[in-house]
Amino acid sequence: MNIIDIHPHIISDDETRYPPAPLFGKRSDWSQERPCTVDTLIAAMDAAGVAKAAVVHSSTTYGFDNRYVVDGCHQYKDRLVAVGSVDMLADDVPQVIQGWARQGLAGLRIFTGGSTQDFDPSELDNPKSFKAWEMLAELGLPMCIQTGPVGLPQVRLLAERFSGVSIILDHLGRPDVLDGPPYAAARSLFELADLPNVHLKLTPRIFGDVKKGQASAETFFARVVEAFGAQRLAWGSNFPTSPGSLAEILATARAGLASLSAEDQAWIFGGTARRLYPALA
Repeated sequence: MNIIDIHPHIISDDETRYPPAPLFGKRSDWSQERPCTVDTLIAAMDAAGVAKAAVVHSSTTYGFDNRYVVDGCHQYKDRLVAVGSVDMLADDVPQVIQGWARQGLAGLRIFTGGSTQDFDPSELDNPKSFKAWEMLAELGLPMCIQTGPVGLPQVRLLAERFSGVSIILDHLGRPDVLDGPPYAAARSLFELADLPNVHLKLTPRIFGDVKKGQASAETFFARVVEAFGAQRLAWGSNFPTSPGSLAEILATARAGLASLSAEDQAWIFGGTARRLYPALA
């Protein structure tokens, strides 16, 4: 299987050339405790058997400065593409997006909260950001959204308004799955299934959650595939943010999805990624 990872991160070991300037003013602990240069990522991919990756910019390290993710991915153009972040409310955001796209950015990500700040989805449906979404549609770039259940109503609004933009929901929007089948507590996630441009990113968080409470990997992932289809699901390692080697993270994901058909697994571990990021094909 030609495995593709759509959610690793890289951190430079040269803070003079790439100085930290974290979003919200607080740098993430993982970026200091488990930094991973682009060369380290490639070595981890080789050891794990991961062919290619869409590397996600670390907003909690560099804010809106995408230089390292772009420069790092340029070193391995045959294996990596860069996913960056911009100030969606800036007056010149369309020009900024065009500029990064010319430098090779293959997609964008909105970070509304996470390890360093509670989620604030107000940016998502702010009309000032709509010109950025229009530029994404024009350039054919996908958008990852980092939010929790609190932001899913705004995700629906954006998916409906900008139906030509592929939206990738980081960590599946962090659903509550502990109640088990039929996963009523995750209803707000499954209510997005009718939106064909919404895709889900399966990361270590969900592979851990399905081992808790009344949840199970077999029942939850079958439910997600039934609702969204495997063609809208993609695996992301969250390496090195999530602890463990890339090989260990991949092994956990493969074990969690083992009950799915070979065809569904092929979509999740590569096929969907190639659709979202054609440069990885």
